[in-house]
Amino acid sequence: MPMAVSDGLDGPLPSDTHCVDEEPRDRVYATTRPAIADFAFGGEVAAVFDDMLQRSVPFYAEIQRMTLELCADFAVPGTWVADLGCSTGATLAALDRALPRSVKFLGVDDSEDMLERTRARLAPVATERAVELRATDLNEGIALEDASVALLVLTLQFIRPLRRARLMADLHRGLNDQGALILVEKVLGENSMFNRLFIKYYYDMKRRHGYSELEIAQKREALENVLVPYKLIENRELLLDTGFRHVDVFFKWYNFCGIVAVK
Repeated sequence: MPMAVSDGLDGPLPSDTHCVDEEPRDRVYATTRPAIADFAFGGEVAAVFDDMLQRSVPFYAEIQRMTLELCADFAVPGTWVADLGCSTGATLAALDRALPRSVKFLGVDDSEDMLERTRARLAPVATERAVELRATDLNEGIALEDASVALLVLTLQFIRPLRRARLMADLHRGLNDQGALILVEKVLGENSMFNRLFIKYYYDMKRRHGYSELEIAQKREALENVLVPYKLIENRELLLDTGFRHVDVFFKWYNFCGIVAVK
C-alpha cells in the first residue's frame, strides 16, 4: 500500500531548466553512415534520448513545465494519467512530484529499450503509487479506461496517418468526462512559404544547440518516412471530429505546437 501523503497540490511545480536527468550527449548521427536506415527508438537512441529532446525540441523544458501544470489541474485522485509514448519515463517522473499519490500512472511504449529506462527511473515512484508499464504498438490502438489525463507528447507524429483516428477514438473512449488530452507535435506550416521558413528556423536552432550539418542531414533522412506531421488545423480537426468538446493551443513555436483537448 502506498505510503500516505497529502493529496493536495500545494507547493510549486518543478520548474528547473532541465526536467529530465542528465544523459550522455546525442552523437547518433555524428559520423557518416553509408546508408541511412529509418529512425528507430532502439538502444542507441534510448541511451541519449533525454539529451536529444533537450537539443532537438524548442523550449522543451518549458513544454514539460506547461504539461505538468495542465496535468495538475486535470488529474483526478484515484484515476489514471496515461503517458502514451513514455520513452525514458522523464515526464512521469516529473509528474510524480506534482500529483497526488492516489493518481495512478500508465506508461506505454513499443520500445523495450525505452521501457527499460522507464522501469529504472520509476522504480522509486512505484513504491508509493500505482504504476503500470505496457509494451504496446499504438498503431494497433490502446485499451484505456478511467483516465483523467492522456499525454501524447511527440508521439502522434510517429503513428501511421491511417491509424491516428482509431487511436484518438480509443483515447476519447478511455478518458472520463472532463478528462484532458495533452498533445505536443511537430507540425507543418499552413502553406509552403511558412513551411520552408519554419524548417529553416528549426535547423538554425539545432545548429545553436551544437548539431553539425552532417547530423542534421542524416537525421532528417532517417525521419523522412517515419515522422509524418500534420498541419495544426488538421490536428485540431482530428480532435474535434473524435468528439472532444474544447480544443485550444497552449504552445506554439514555428513548426512545434502544444494542444489541450477536453472531453
